[in-house]
Amino acid sequence: MIRRIVPWPLTSLFLLAMWLLLNQTLSLGHILLGALLAIAVPLWTAPLRPVRARLRRPGVALKLLGVVILDSVKSNFDVARVILGSKARRDNSGFIRMPLALQDSHGLTTLALILTAIPGTVCVELADDKSWLLIHVLDLNDEQYWIDTIHTRYEQPLMEIFE
Repeated sequence: MIRRIVPWPLTSLFLLAMWLLLNQTLSLGHILLGALLAIAVPLWTAPLRPVRARLRRPGVALKLLGVVILDSVKSNFDVARVILGSKARRDNSGFIRMPLALQDSHGLTTLALILTAIPGTVCVELADDKSWLLIHVLDLNDEQYWIDTIHTRYEQPLMEIFE
């Protein structure tokens, strides 16, 4: 019964806390109005929420998080070398159309976020049929290297996690 009234309790709690923080008061009126909003907003937006993701392999997710953090640190140094390097190296950027094996919407979203979060790469477009991803790479020497790297380091673990 309570789950029907408050389908996402943490979201509701967060909304109530934000309401009280933004209004800088703990008056009864604001607590009641905040509680009403904290219950109503998640109910009104429920049809907009996508299907919940199911993590099939949380251990792989933690390992992937470590890989992303390490790659992000390494990429910061690589981007600095490109920016501070020769003009020829700075003019070496380009686009890759990477074929995808991953089909889960949550996995594809996570892959796009990872690629955009790592310095030197940006996810630009996903094909309507989810068959390829357009990626901009700052230092594009070998297109196949990037496709293989993204596939083995990010796409395969995401397939294990979400599919």
